[in-house]
Amino acid sequence: MGRRWRDGRGTLVVPEPDGTAVPLELATSYRARTKGLLGRDSIDGAMLLSPAGSVHTFRMRMPIDVAYLDRTLRVVAVRTMEPGRLGMPRLRSRHVLEAEAGAMAGWGLRAGVRVEVLVAGEGRP
Repeated sequence: MGRRWRDGRGTLVVPEPDGTAVPLELATSYRARTKGLLGRDSIDGAMLLSPAGSVHTFRMRMPIDVAYLDRTLRVVAVRTMEPGRLGMPRLRSRHVLEAEAGAMAGWGLRAGVRVEVLVAGEGRP
């Protein structure tokens, strides 16, 4: 899973419990990762920051759910962060997934679950 994506759009698939598919924005360039969800009031789906080991919510307008993913896209931890907070780095984290607060619980996203990232024009990994 050492592949790298480009900024753009795709789909996040959470296979457990029922194969939930979520619209996904990929932020892989330095500029896109730095901006992240800053200045937004909401997001339709989720944003994947890659590579990333931690995040902050300074200057954010909304609380967010944050999932830390390892190199195999397995969830290491899920946290809800209020605006103005600094997230602790996770030792095995390679990617960070962000969504509106409460969304990840609805998708069944929790520690130990392995997700898939599908990018337009590419098949399943």
